[in-house]
Amino acid sequence: MMRALWSSASGMVAQQKNIDVISNNISNVNTVGFKGSRADFQDLIYQVIQPAGTLNQERTIPTGIEIGHGTQLVATPTRFAQGDLKDTEDTLDIAIQGEGFFRIRMPDGQTTYTRAGAFTLDGTGNLVTANGLPLDPSLQVPPEAEDVLIAEDGTVSTRAAGDIDPTIVGNIQLALFPNPRGLQHAGRGLYKLTSAAGSEMLRTPGQQGAGIIRSGMLEMSNVKIVEEMVGMIVAQRSYEANAKSIQTADEMLGTANTLRR
Repeated sequence: MMRALWSSASGMVAQQKNIDVISNNISNVNTVGFKGSRADFQDLIYQVIQPAGTLNQERTIPTGIEIGHGTQLVATPTRFAQGDLKDTEDTLDIAIQGEGFFRIRMPDGQTTYTRAGAFTLDGTGNLVTANGLPLDPSLQVPPEAEDVLIAEDGTVSTRAAGDIDPTIVGNIQLALFPNPRGLQHAGRGLYKLTSAAGSEMLRTPGQQGAGIIRSGMLEMSNVKIVEEMVGMIVAQRSYEANAKSIQTADEMLGTANTLRR
């Protein structure tokens, strides 16, 4: 009976964490470049009372008796499915259609990665994120430029007043990884490299498996609100069922404790 209490308690804890993951997804349904996560669970150890294949009165038992000890959260993998593209008509808004990440340089010199392409220019003409973090390598737009053109292959060109032909000022490269789910969330739409993600592979957009650049568009969150709401209902009902199991086990223990000889 005590086993039932602890197994159900583990189920309640697991569903609490599941709700945490779902709530984070829902709260970022309108976040540019956000990628939703899911909660993965696995069962815990089993008490083997009678192994399968044992002999009982000269007969082989086809199935054993094994009682589990509940569940636990083992991973919250990120779903890197493509989000919807939204037309903004701002040439500095760029979306990745396909695989890859923008490379962002942190103040300490480290490189992080993002799918959020809501870029702008800082006071020196550098292309930066909404938090003021520059692309890596940096890309600077001349102050006399009136038009900024970003091609599908990442080529960035500018055109000053009176110019007919644009001038190339840089190129945007994309980073790919063997296992993007191995990247670590760093907040603000950024990811950090870990050994689980594998070695970074720099690619020109549109080549060697990398996606293409869409200027004037933003990739929105890939969270599907209806699916998340359904998942929340299922998690809530599972939590209630585990709580009911604890109540039932407690009542059975109470009944056993009141027995008299």
